[in-house]
Amino acid sequence: MNPLALLRALRPHQWVKNVFVFAALVFARGERGDLLGGDRWDVYRTLFAFAAFCLGASAIYLVNDVMDVASDQKHPTKKKRPIAAGEVGLPLALATAVACVAGALLLGHEAGGGSVPVMWIVAGYMALNLAYSLKLKHIVIVDAFCIAAGFLLRVLAGGQAANADISHWLLLCTLFLALFLALCKRRAETDLLGEGRGEHRSILLEYNTAFLDQMVTVLAACTIVTYTMYTVAEETVHKFGSGYRLVWTVPFVVFGLARYMLLVHTQKGGGSPTRVLLGGDVLFFLNGLGWVAVVVWAVHSHGA
Repeated sequence: MNPLALLRALRPHQWVKNVFVFAALVFARGERGDLLGGDRWDVYRTLFAFAAFCLGASAIYLVNDVMDVASDQKHPTKKKRPIAAGEVGLPLALATAVACVAGALLLGHEAGGGSVPVMWIVAGYMALNLAYSLKLKHIVIVDAFCIAAGFLLRVLAGGQAANADISHWLLLCTLFLALFLALCKRRAETDLLGEGRGEHRSILLEYNTAFLDQMVTVLAACTIVTYTMYTVAEETVHKFGSGYRLVWTVPFVVFGLARYMLLVHTQKGGGSPTRVLLGGDVLFFLNGLGWVAVVVWAVHSHGA
């Protein structure tokens, strides 16, 4: 057994998606005047929730790669995944997936929760993704909504762990952004695989570039509008002080979406949002740092 190959099969680079768990800690607790809400136990519980989603996601990735090993071997990039390449055996992958499920539920239990325990949200997330792997990813458009639901569950779990109410504008923004990224990925796959895309996954034949381009444009607009509405909402202004400080993050969101769409259309990215976010594109990465810097300023300048 190659430990590094098993680690790669867990796809730790994908864990960056779970930063959505921290949304409530940062944006729903801004009234406390610091970036992480002021209550260290909120921080600890949110970290447990984050770790739970990391293990839960890795469990699903393993199961998905075991189920898709034949189709992945026909894909130009997915054939390099450890399971498809034969570096990790199927029994070991499944055993590791079971261990990850157990760890995710244990960490979810430690994350606590308010009206809904985080453990049950994590369990729901894994059940949804298992259903996605088994059937739902083969149903056009439903596959994208399943991905978006996973991001919403991350945000909701973070709210339960931090004992914080989440703005409906923030939830809508999360929904639209997740759908945007999911359909951008379909667009990138369509370009990469071309006419032979049905050999990898038959559902890709039901998508076409004209439809995907229209939907991506609409979803980008919806993301910008809902995010902007969140920054100027009365509850947000109350949390972050007068002057609508958080509204200055909007240009970074617009630039980020535009840059990502350009990368998709020029076939320089879009198949993997995490790789773009983690430095695959310098301008996108720097823009992300700028957004974080303005958010930190907005939170810490409350009451200044």
